[in-house]
Amino acid sequence: MIDFKNIPNDDKPRERLRNIGAENLSNEELISIILKTGSKGYSVKEVSLKLLKEIGDIKKLKDIGFNTLTSIPGIGMVKAIELKASIELGKRIYLDNNNIKSKMNNPKVIYDYFKEILGDKKQEYFYAVYLDTKGNYIDKKCLFIGTINNSIVHPREIFKEAYLVSANGIICVHNHPSGDPTPSKEDIGITNRLCELGIIHGIKIIDHIIVGNNNYYSFHENGII
Repeated sequence: MIDFKNIPNDDKPRERLRNIGAENLSNEELISIILKTGSKGYSVKEVSLKLLKEIGDIKKLKDIGFNTLTSIPGIGMVKAIELKASIELGKRIYLDNNNIKSKMNNPKVIYDYFKEILGDKKQEYFYAVYLDTKGNYIDKKCLFIGTINNSIVHPREIFKEAYLVSANGIICVHNHPSGDPTPSKEDIGITNRLCELGIIHGIKIIDHIIVGNNNYYSFHENGII
């Protein structure tokens, strides 16, 4: 076990970050700062190295689950939660919100935003983007996770949120983990159903965009909506 108490202060991760800047620290040092301490039998440095060995590629850290984290010796649920919170905060800081808050008149703009959120997901995530009368962004909400079908996508939830934020239009967005954005029969059926209900509610379904790997499908661009 590495005893951090015997490491010179200037060589400790926190001091190195302060002295030379976060951008000059290794992945192991940055993780050590977030974890703060090790556990019985393992120093924080050893725990950080075990985590990096487990994931292989630092990019995979953004999608790591609680079960994987807590299976690593020295990482309990509290440390796992702190890591997940830090990762999510970093994603939000660097995610470009300017495009999504501009007028939603371009499916490519919406795709470019959501591919950062949905690109690596292993399940289907269904979002609704709510717009005002001028097509400006009001809010977005993840409403469903899992296989998208008629039994899980409940229109009442989609339109309930629209009423809560006084939306005039809705753009539905979901991903295909397979990477192929071609709409399924279920996708087409749900879209048609939502469009019909949109007329009744006076809240237009403007588009339904399916996010794939480096491509997308827009029901509006393809003349279905």
